[in-house]
Amino acid sequence: MPVNTLPAATVAQMLDRFDTVIDARTPAEYELDHIPGAENWPSLDNEQRIVIGTLYKQVNAFEAKKRGAAMVFHNIASHVDRAVIDKPKGWRPLVYCWRGGNRSGALAWALGAIGFQVTLVEGGYKAWRAELVLDIARRVSPLQFKVVCGTTGCGKTRLLHALAAQGAQVLDLEALAKHRGSVLGHVPGTPQPSQKHFDTLIWSALRQFDPTRPVFVESESKKVGNLRVPDALIEAMRASPCIDLQLPDDERVALLLEDYAYLVDDPAYFCDRLGALTELRGKSVVTGWTEQVKQGHVADVFRDLLLKHYDPGYAASIQRNFTQYGQAEVHALSDRSPASFAALATQLSGKTSVRAP
Repeated sequence: MPVNTLPAATVAQMLDRFDTVIDARTPAEYELDHIPGAENWPSLDNEQRIVIGTLYKQVNAFEAKKRGAAMVFHNIASHVDRAVIDKPKGWRPLVYCWRGGNRSGALAWALGAIGFQVTLVEGGYKAWRAELVLDIARRVSPLQFKVVCGTTGCGKTRLLHALAAQGAQVLDLEALAKHRGSVLGHVPGTPQPSQKHFDTLIWSALRQFDPTRPVFVESESKKVGNLRVPDALIEAMRASPCIDLQLPDDERVALLLEDYAYLVDDPAYFCDRLGALTELRGKSVVTGWTEQVKQGHVADVFRDLLLKHYDPGYAASIQRNFTQYGQAEVHALSDRSPASFAALATQLSGKTSVRAP
């Protein structure tokens, strides 16, 4: 059966119509980023690709292609034996590699020869990535965002979770970035995704949203940890209506003690992260904080960080960057209990106006 090809833009619109999306690149390339839902069926593994690349450079293309063909077809046979034997005749796979060339072409040919209706991504992952970057802007454009603002520790993320639990549309950028968005926000043992994969995760979330319903998102800066929020998204967020979430200082400190338990449990790591603030706050101030941490006075350090570091910076930044913050809906909670956030989530879900389709 002949192999079909589709432009990346078309694939982005009909991705859900394929039964299996197959990434024929190496595991290392796949791990860096891949089309959402793709399975990795490498035509060459990481080591094999290095071997073939070396042959190209040190011997010649002909010898490299012979050796590469042997490796590729051996791997394809393994994939067929492992994952294809039980597939029905109507199974429709989508296959791609880096540029839609030899690696995906060989796999697509083999599957097509069996009798499956195979589709190749024209231009491969490279074309897909270029299309995804453009498509993020297109998908952002019709959405109506409600930006949850508020000082550090007021429970913005908890409110997003409460909204999601009630069926509201939520874009949780910190969850996608695997980072809490501040200098203390790196979670030990949890690496951030690559920038490309972060963009893909955002695209995957955006494509699920109904533009006739609001999308709740936190008032992030341009970067979440080391990852940059796409320009079209951050610009739309900064021009959107805001919610000003407020919580008493004692409750904010208690919330941070809960949400940043990994800092409480590892004073050495906490002190190391505080060191990143030396340039901004001065050596003597940071030294004072680290000494308090070593003495077990973590709550006092969190209070100081809130009132002397985060709050002043946040007040200036939010006013400067979010154009509708001056007209924000103010919601002051008395405590950090799940019931308080659930009640506010119910209120916001009911109050938020919905644009007609």
